[in-house]
Amino acid sequence: MTRMRIVRYCLMLATVGAVGDLQAQQANPCPQLPGDAGLAWDVGGSAGNQLCRALRDDGSEAFGLVISAKPAFEPQRGDRAEAGQVGGRDVVWYRAELAQKPGTEARETLLRLPDGRSMHVWLQAPSSDALQSGFRLIGAIRLDTLEERVAGQ
Repeated sequence: MTRMRIVRYCLMLATVGAVGDLQAQQANPCPQLPGDAGLAWDVGGSAGNQLCRALRDDGSEAFGLVISAKPAFEPQRGDRAEAGQVGGRDVVWYRAELAQKPGTEARETLLRLPDGRSMHVWLQAPSSDALQSGFRLIGAIRLDTLEERVAGQ
């Protein structure tokens, strides 16, 4: 190969790599996290379910959610704990019991997305203050990024 062909080939590979990175960012099935939260999504799941775990820098889970066609969580009226927001949308948080973690404050909620799928969100915290901090983080996620992807499919 001539030197010019090598340069063109390298430029082409760099362009393909950049497009792949951009597509990977756009393909993230999770809502957008607040920019100043210091969190990153750990994404998993299967064809019908998307698991999104918001992880702190130390690897611990701040909160998590599952987006699916059919929710696995069924809220029980007797477990209602408080009103709140997820991504600016009003929700009711339900108390959850964690047998393996006594003393942990745990909450979960369920909401319907515009495309008909469900989003089950959960939060576990070691104290009431940490629970309130988690509520603020979850309230600040951006659900409109999910709605834009649905509309743009």
